Amino acid sequence: MVRRAKKLGAWARRAVVLAGLAIASVAQAANGPPDTATVNGSVQTRFDPVTRQTWVTGRAAPDLCFSLSLPDEWRRTDDGVKALLSDGELSINLRSSQELRDMPQPDLATRDAAVLQEDYEQLLGRPAQSVSLSSDAGATRWSATWVDASLPAASHAMTIETLIVPLSSEWVLELSLSGIETQEAYNGLARHLLARLKVQGRAACRS
Repeated sequence: MVRRAKKLGAWARRAVVLAGLAIASVAQAANGPPDTATVNGSVQTRFDPVTRQTWVTGRAAPDLCFSLSLPDEWRRTDDGVKALLSDGELSINLRSSQELRDMPQPDLATRDAAVLQEDYEQLLGRPAQSVSLSSDAGATRWSATWVDASLPAASHAMTIETLIVPLSSEWVLELSLSGIETQEAYNGLARHLLARLKVQGRAACRS
C-alpha cells in the first residue's frame, strides 16, 4: 500500500553529494521532503545468487507496478532498499498527478521537479544556488545545489539529486541514490537501474 511520508528532516538520505562533499557525513540525516508517498509497503526484493542481481518490485496502483534490478544484494528498508555490502541506498517514492495539478510546467516530470525544488527550499530555508534538469534514459534527472559555509566540505556545497520517471499519466516515480562513493559509481548505478526499469500493467502485478 502507498503510505504518506510524514518525516521532514529526511533530505539527506535522498542526497547525492557532488564536487567533493563527503557523502557519508550527510547520509546520516533523515528521509525526504514532505508531500511524497512512499511505496515501501509494496516493495519486494529478490536476490538471484547466480546473476548476483537483486530484483526490486513495487506497486503504484492495483493495475500499475514497476520492477528494476540492482547489482549485488540489496534489502528492503523503510524508505526503499539498501545494499548489503556497501553504504548504498535507494529511496523509492511516488507522487500523484493530483498533487502536481497546480504546477504550470508542461508535463508530470518537470512539475514533479518543480515541487521537489519547492520542498527542499522550504526545508532548507533558502533557494538553491543552481538547478539542473536533464534527460537520462527515459527519466528526468533533477539536481539542485546549495552552498553554505556550515557544510562539512572544502567547497561548502551540497547537491541533492533525484531521478524522476513517469509511470503513467497519474503517477511519477522518484528514485534517489545515496551513499555511493564516487560520482562515476553513482552514474553507473543510475544507468544500470534505469536500463532495467520496467512498468507493468495489471496482469503482471502481484498481490
